[in-house]
Amino acid sequence: MDRIYKIIWLVLISAILLSCSRNPLKIDISGIQEEVRIIRFEQELIKWGTHPGWEELTALRDEHPDFTDLFTDLIIRIGMLDNEEAVNGIHAFLTDTMIQSVYRLTEEQFEDFRKIEDDLVKAFKHYRYYYPERPLPDIYTCISGFNESAFVAEGFIGISLDKYLGNQTAYYTMLGIPRYKQRKMVPEMIPADVVYVWAMGEFNPGNKTVTVLDHIIHEGKLLYFMEAMMPEAPDSIITGFTAAQVEWCRNNEPQMWTFLIEKELLYSTKQMDIVRYINDGPQTSGFPQESPGRTGTWIGWQIIRKYMKRNPEVTLNQLMENTNYQEILNSSAYLP
Repeated sequence: MDRIYKIIWLVLISAILLSCSRNPLKIDISGIQEEVRIIRFEQELIKWGTHPGWEELTALRDEHPDFTDLFTDLIIRIGMLDNEEAVNGIHAFLTDTMIQSVYRLTEEQFEDFRKIEDDLVKAFKHYRYYYPERPLPDIYTCISGFNESAFVAEGFIGISLDKYLGNQTAYYTMLGIPRYKQRKMVPEMIPADVVYVWAMGEFNPGNKTVTVLDHIIHEGKLLYFMEAMMPEAPDSIITGFTAAQVEWCRNNEPQMWTFLIEKELLYSTKQMDIVRYINDGPQTSGFPQESPGRTGTWIGWQIIRKYMKRNPEVTLNQLMENTNYQEILNSSAYLP
């Protein structure tokens, strides 16, 4: 009988430990049928060669009106395709030797686009799970001439594939792009960047972020949203840090938090202080060389993780709509 009781207790303890370690963001999306639509716009544009006619371009604009207008007017900056004169701008873009070279590199790098498509589909199935009433965006790939990475407008997301050709791409060095940025210009970062820009558009805090604390918690919410959409992704993909930088943040989290408190930075409204801990860079100014840029976003993410763990009744939507950053900090009982 004692042996039976011991077995029962072991089973109960195992169940408790399992429930404690289970990631609540790993939800079942197998029943969600709707999938985000992914359009290879650069391929549709080039299919007529380097000199598409007015009729072909009008047909392209009719099929994808909003993205076509944004792409020609704001991304490659040749104006709207609203008259036949605009055809010359498209011809100049498509016959540019750099664009032709980049298109070939893009076709080679993304010859098999299935892994990225699968990751994007899964991410937005998670979005549909949490936001069943909101429409899914269309996702367009394109070549922007290195003008953009991932960008968002109402109803769609754009991905400039020429900004994800790999960190050894010679063009990036020729253009003077810093190494810390080149490191993240790889295909693996596309789904994370897409989800991040979508979150930025969906959850714009307006003028609610004033202090360093406000900004780091808002950014932490965006990273937590990314984690919810991509629960299998490692922290290095969510943050854009290297594995070594993630480890540095884990090991130095208490010291970073103490530094912010002792230097009275949390409630600073100085733009220089905000930029130092939120903006990207080779490292965080004032921190050791091993630190990544944007360490404030890491701290914010850990606050949000702690907050959600202590408040399991709070939904993702409630979290993302909550702009009472001080209340979030207080309720998290964050103390690394």
